[in-house]
Amino acid sequence: MRQAPKEPPADAGFQIAPMIDVVFVIMLFFMVMAGAVKVEHELKTTLPGNAETAQETEMPDEVTIGVSESGQVTINEDPVGSPQDKDLTGLFNEMKKIAEAARQSKTKLLVTVQAEETAKYERVVNVLDMLALAEVSNVTFAVADVE
Repeated sequence: MRQAPKEPPADAGFQIAPMIDVVFVIMLFFMVMAGAVKVEHELKTTLPGNAETAQETEMPDEVTIGVSESGQVTINEDPVGSPQDKDLTGLFNEMKKIAEAARQSKTKLLVTVQAEETAKYERVVNVLDMLALAEVSNVTFAVADVE
């Protein structure tokens, strides 16, 4: 006898149980993650504006002295003298004027010596000597950025 071919099983339809499982897993994920969210707190800050002061505010004079690899000395990127100038009289004269102007206006003079990495130490020492002769005492150092 011949057997009849097997028929494919009937379509079970839309299964709701797996969908409910997925929804519960997603809901559980969001519930757990909601507890991990950092709460932002209000910072009590004020924006900068015009402030009234009882005393006059001192604004420091800032001067940058550059020393290049070739020995060129600059004040605020303006060349002073030549790279071969050993006594740096131009630097001395300019710094004497700036220091005297700062004293007369009763402001603080801030000088930053910014030497290139390959500048000669002797040249930097010459600059410091001229600053000492010009009676400039507030000196800091910086290294020029490599481009």
